[in-house]
Amino acid sequence: MDRLLFGDNQFFGVNHMSEEKARAQAMRFHDLDSIMAVLDIAYDSGIRTFMCTTHELVGSIADIVRNNPGRYPDFIFYPGMPYAHKYANAVTDLGMLGAMRKFAADDSLFGTAVRGGKAVASKDVESLMKMLVDAEMSMFVGLKTPVVFLQNVVTDLLLGLGFKEAFAMFARHVTQEYHAEAGFITMNMPRLLDALDEVGVENPIVCANMNKIGFRMSGGMEEYDRALEEREFRAIAMSVLASGAIGPREALEWVAERPKIQSVVFGASSAANIRGTKEIADSIWTPATAEAPALTR
Repeated sequence: MDRLLFGDNQFFGVNHMSEEKARAQAMRFHDLDSIMAVLDIAYDSGIRTFMCTTHELVGSIADIVRNNPGRYPDFIFYPGMPYAHKYANAVTDLGMLGAMRKFAADDSLFGTAVRGGKAVASKDVESLMKMLVDAEMSMFVGLKTPVVFLQNVVTDLLLGLGFKEAFAMFARHVTQEYHAEAGFITMNMPRLLDALDEVGVENPIVCANMNKIGFRMSGGMEEYDRALEEREFRAIAMSVLASGAIGPREALEWVAERPKIQSVVFGASSAANIRGTKEIADSIWTPATAEAPALTR
């Protein structure tokens, strides 16, 4: 994993500190050109990994990268799924069967009916999970996707329901079908690590809020620090800037004191913020520390 990953919250109106800023960002990034302009800045600054949802516009981004291999030879996607709003809107507009037909990776109506119908009729959760993952991954065919994430909206729902085996199902499918590693995004890292241990997911990739002021760190900073010291996993920190409450240098220096955090994922919408964050990261993680764990979110 790269030390610094670029996220997509700013493109789709997500800001955990300010609804006004979220609305302004959503208006700014309402078209593909404005999003690609920012991604080009990040890519040209040396940030190669895009940690993203499976929003419809991400499919268009994937098309651009796929069709321009000379421009983006090292572009890496870290897809996170499912994009819950997409499914909710499709069910509202098309109904349950219509939504399944829309998102099934197999374009054949018969294939959709057989795969989806059998899964639902037999309550075969693993088959249904595979079908949904395959549908989400169809937009990334031919692209580099070395890590595939389960979004926190599902991770934490499964955690709350106690359906821990689903994590192992997801990890197996991602590894076997896409030759990738499974990642898990969560709002409660200590509890998720316990669950992953129970179902045999070894040395998992886990992305969670981690920052100097404990912003949105469910369970408390002490539990997170204890996990970083004692547990065997690969940590990706998100919300390290605490939605703007912490400056980039202060935030990344705090991360650097915790070598178990291998990557940091951040979002930015201006060239100055993107380049400035990259320069700070490079100054903290110098070539001499290249073998130290990396940052991603």
